[in-house]
Amino acid sequence: MRSEYSLSTPKAGFYNITPQVREAIANSEVTSGIAVVFCLHTTASIIINESADPDVRHDLMLALDNAFPDLPAFRHAEGNSPAHIKASVLGTSITLIVENNKPLLGTWQCIYFCELDPPRSRKFFVKVVGE
Repeated sequence: MRSEYSLSTPKAGFYNITPQVREAIANSEVTSGIAVVFCLHTTASIIINESADPDVRHDLMLALDNAFPDLPAFRHAEGNSPAHIKASVLGTSITLIVENNKPLLGTWQCIYFCELDPPRSRKFFVKVVGE
């Protein structure tokens, strides 16, 4: 089963999409299998990271901005080369184990949609496959 979700991303950052992923898995009625979360964008990513401390999200973006600054030598006409590079490094999808009709996540883990080139209207998909 495939589910599609939309979100508006007014600023760069990490948007918690764990509730939507949980919903997609629950609606699939798959009790054991895998779920893939995928975004269709070249300047956005999907990751798993800590949800308990909001400073983690701040620190992640700070590190990405420092590691991949906007350089005058970039040639991409749209001027968003750093966002393309960050998305390439982070990746556009994750795969989750599904057990008991729920995603297997650690205590502090959540799923983030990473907006790297705001503001945008974005989409992501969840595909759930059973054993």
